Amino acid sequence: MATISVKLKIWRQDGPGKPGRLVDYTADTVSTDMSFLEMLDVVNEGLIKKGEDAIAFESDCREGICGACGLVINGVPNGPVRGTTTCQLHMRSFKHGDTITIEPWRAKAFPVVKDLVVDRSAFDRIIGAGGYVSFNTGGAPDGNCLPISKDVSEAAMDMAACIGCGSCVAACKNAAAHLFTSAKITHLGLLPQGQPERYTRVVRMVDQMDAEGFGNCSNEGECEAVCPKEISISGIARMYRDYQKAALKG
Repeated sequence: MATISVKLKIWRQDGPGKPGRLVDYTADTVSTDMSFLEMLDVVNEGLIKKGEDAIAFESDCREGICGACGLVINGVPNGPVRGTTTCQLHMRSFKHGDTITIEPWRAKAFPVVKDLVVDRSAFDRIIGAGGYVSFNTGGAPDGNCLPISKDVSEAAMDMAACIGCGSCVAACKNAAAHLFTSAKITHLGLLPQGQPERYTRVVRMVDQMDAEGFGNCSNEGECEAVCPKEISISGIARMYRDYQKAALKG
């Protein structure tokens, strides 16, 4: 089993509004088979044994599904491997003696809670503004009662792959949330079930996104480049088209 030692510069911040700083640590004899989060677990075990405050970072599934684990690693959301969440990044992506700088997402709409943990509830409020389909209660409709072409269903599923991690916001120089918002809007807007609320949905969600303090999209593609699910920025264009149509409809 190959092992490496790496130097870490980790952002430490006691709480919201408190001053933060990069603190130096060393991770010795780390297995290259460890995930990035497992390496941080080992560092925290050492800190706890010494009676020091453990590094706060967020995780849940550790399977690339929940989107909770995002970190900026050497200036890149989720690190050097494309299409990978932080929890799926392994230490074999680094070399012995490397210095790794670890920071939280940087955005006004994602305030730091502590250390590497940020409050991403702004995404929840965008979803709450219209990221759903309304139906009358009753028996479930038959699964085949609404035919959907293969192309449409696959395009909708590509957008539905968004896990709401916030990598797109962290990568954007404007801290824009357009990739996330457009993925949620496009997923539902492509399907027949989403048509009745298509235009009210896009207005409500885009307006909520703006109200949360996210920046404007400058169409440079950093969001697509770091998205762990490799979602296309084509959804942003569709979102804008629907928003303009909604404005014309009054």
